Amino acid sequence: MLVILGFLMVAAFMFLILTKRATPVVALTLVPVIFGLLAGAGLGIGDMITDGIKSLAPTAALLFFAIIFFGIMIDVGLFDPLVRGILRLVRNDPMKLVVGTAILAMVVSLDGDGSTTFIIVTSALLPLYLKLGVSPVILTVVAGLANGTMNIIPWGGPTVRAASALGISPSDVFVPMVPSMIVGLIIVLLFAVHLGIMERRRIGKLIYEPELVASGGGGSIRKGGKATGGASTGGSGDGESGQFFDGLDPNRDTLRPKLLWFNAALTVVLLVILVMDILPIPVLFMIAASIALTVNFPKVKEQGDAIARHSSSIVSVVAMVLAAAILTGVFQGTGMVEAMAEWLLNVIPSGMGPYLAVITGILSIPLTFFMTNDAFYFGILPVLTETASKYGIDPVEMARASITGQPVHLQSPLVPAILLLVTLAGVSLADHHKKVLWRAVVVSLAMLAVGIVLGQIPFG
Repeated sequence: MLVILGFLMVAAFMFLILTKRATPVVALTLVPVIFGLLAGAGLGIGDMITDGIKSLAPTAALLFFAIIFFGIMIDVGLFDPLVRGILRLVRNDPMKLVVGTAILAMVVSLDGDGSTTFIIVTSALLPLYLKLGVSPVILTVVAGLANGTMNIIPWGGPTVRAASALGISPSDVFVPMVPSMIVGLIIVLLFAVHLGIMERRRIGKLIYEPELVASGGGGSIRKGGKATGGASTGGSGDGESGQFFDGLDPNRDTLRPKLLWFNAALTVVLLVILVMDILPIPVLFMIAASIALTVNFPKVKEQGDAIARHSSSIVSVVAMVLAAAILTGVFQGTGMVEAMAEWLLNVIPSGMGPYLAVITGILSIPLTFFMTNDAFYFGILPVLTETASKYGIDPVEMARASITGQPVHLQSPLVPAILLLVTLAGVSLADHHKKVLWRAVVVSLAMLAVGIVLGQIPFG
């Protein structure tokens, strides 16, 4: 019964999201509560939800203060020179912009934190998407694919989880999978080129006016002889965009040109300490946001206004994170996760035993999408590995196979970072999923295939 309810709950949630019959917050809240009660949780469902919220509370705090910090940096003009420089390189070519998005996301993803990657990439490039009329969905798709592929780096999370769950070295898992990651990144770049060419054809040839960039206005685009402003949404029906941004208005009141070097130094120090893992990331952003507010907006009213400017983004993403905690809490509290894992093991024919590593790689694609990495790596992977050991498959080989589903996992509504990405870009989760999921599956299968061909993942 728990297995049926678990799959039905996932199906109901995805149906409501993809058909836009309910917002993610409503679906993440009501669907788990209903199915939790059907599973016999009773009044205990309150404790389950509370446990889920406790587990994600630090993430909610991180996103809250990260949005404030990077929002301030955007307001005061820290990223304006970078955006103008990229615009000069991109000029009027949407394809170059999309490929640049992929490369920037890959580089920034080296810090191992998806939220930071998406904040930096979106804050730097979304204004260009709006100015060129490129669909913001393209940004979320390319950035999501790049970060998902890079997520197998040891400090990214899943590789460490797999190694810890099986008692092996993370380097033994990751290093042999580097060729798979490289191939995955190449495929992401090819997808970026294709998406960029499609946008180039959709938009048509644009006439770029560089003199406006030189004056600080970020440039203007003409299409068919008609000038467009700096905040076009591209007309793709992808939802409202730019809620998080003031664009590149050179005359906005929040600019602090005299504090440019201070803000740049503060941001660099923040990112360096983040990578060094000296302080918990939520605490780090709390401190950095407070310093940024105090220095750039010394008056209390200015500080309140600075926070209020980004309140819609804060409310949206934090609400979705807390709602996702409800689904996680019910999933684990009712025992649905364990029941579904046991059922999967029972339906695998004994003759497929020698192929369990490959099966694990394939299963990691849907399972890490519908459940947390913790649930998969600490709940399901050890059981699959124990079974695979009877067929001579080493734990390290199972771990390698298990991380190939990460490009798909990063698109899951259970991942706070992807909720942050679509919120900042003003894109609906449904529109993002329609374009990204099949591409993420292709990347995951390619990484799995390379691992098999190179002998890092056994096949039979």
